Amino acid sequence: MFLIFKIVKRVIALILLVVIVLPLYVGGRVWYTANHTEPVKSDAIIVLGAAQFDGVPSPILEARLLEAKRIFEKKLAPRILTVGSKAPGDRTTEAASGFYWLVDHGVGKKFVDSIPYGRDTFASTESYVSVMKKLNLKSAIIVTDQYHCLRAVTMAEDLKISATCAPTKTGPASTTNSSLRYLVRETGAYLAYVTLGRHGIHLTDQVKN
Repeated sequence: MFLIFKIVKRVIALILLVVIVLPLYVGGRVWYTANHTEPVKSDAIIVLGAAQFDGVPSPILEARLLEAKRIFEKKLAPRILTVGSKAPGDRTTEAASGFYWLVDHGVGKKFVDSIPYGRDTFASTESYVSVMKKLNLKSAIIVTDQYHCLRAVTMAEDLKISATCAPTKTGPASTTNSSLRYLVRETGAYLAYVTLGRHGIHLTDQVKN
């Protein structure tokens, strides 16, 4: 009877570890990465897609494009790749919207390429990694929302790209303006990715980043 009691206690402790401690640890990593990450000189800047409206970037996407332009002008990378497909009914892609925004704001066309594929983070990562490998590019600065940095960098590194993040610190998805809900969602998305891999993406990546 005592042995059974000990086993039950251990099982309960393990469940508590998984249900409470692990998400708290991962949430801490998501928050820390969001607030303590800096880009390093790389082969390319990657702008992950977000919503666009008939070619006009949403405030979230525009914040990412502003950050990409800023670090490009600091010469941290010689080229920018915009990524993202279109939603049903859209006339253009997130990648094209980003491309034209950058060109219209002074970045030369020869320094920008658009990759019109990817409706979730992993599909977008696969798309730009495929292009980078064809171009023999090995390192990237990923421009995305602060809480999205950990997952985006992890996916890139899992596909053998050395990556750092340049988080947007303005706009509605910055940690100043975004809610605790975003942090919780990214914690769940990261956990789903590292435990379920590709199969966990659609469970948590319901809002395109």
